[in-house]
Amino acid sequence: MTVRVVVADDQEVVRAGFGALLGTQPDLAVVATASDGARTLEVCREHRPDVVLMDVRMPVMDGIEATRRLTAEPDPLRVLMLTTFDLDEHVYDALVAGASGFLLKDVTAERLFDAVRVVAAGEALLAPAVTRRLIGEFARLRPRPPAAGVLDALTPRETDVLRLVAAGLSNAEIAARLVVGEETVKTHVSRILRKLGLRDRVQAVVTAYESGLVLPRSGR
Repeated sequence: MTVRVVVADDQEVVRAGFGALLGTQPDLAVVATASDGARTLEVCREHRPDVVLMDVRMPVMDGIEATRRLTAEPDPLRVLMLTTFDLDEHVYDALVAGASGFLLKDVTAERLFDAVRVVAAGEALLAPAVTRRLIGEFARLRPRPPAAGVLDALTPRETDVLRLVAAGLSNAEIAARLVVGEETVKTHVSRILRKLGLRDRVQAVVTAYESGLVLPRSGR
């Protein structure tokens, strides 16, 4: 099965570079490109890609607003943000808007391929430690009042699992920490997402911080 990708970036060299790289893989195909957020919405609605590689900063409509609109549709698209800097406040906004993760523009080819495949498979790209640092940092810099009652639907064990997900642990690491099977952890994570109306682990991490379940560290 071929993963269909849209590349959205206002720099032609970036669009061409990512397109050329993705084109070397038999299971990945760039079906369209766009140079601004508004055009991105148009080509995405026309081609219905599996993954959108979305630049944070673009003219006409930025990547954050484009992401918010694409992920709010009845059949939401999966968005992987592109940024030049790892600690970028706009990336945090994009994750809150519904992006499934982000990549630096100087990412290696293999990392790019893996990221697109992971997001296309329905997973969140949460592995890089910098993602967790970014979420924690901007939750600290821009604290919001905890949303009362958000986590009330969770059982104590599900709350424990969510706390560990927010700490960046994989399912295998959570299983080892709680001394349970990995399949049990997967079941807990699925129930957490369903109960809280979340799409993936990135949104779960954001919710854990914004609900007050996890307190951001006082520094990086």
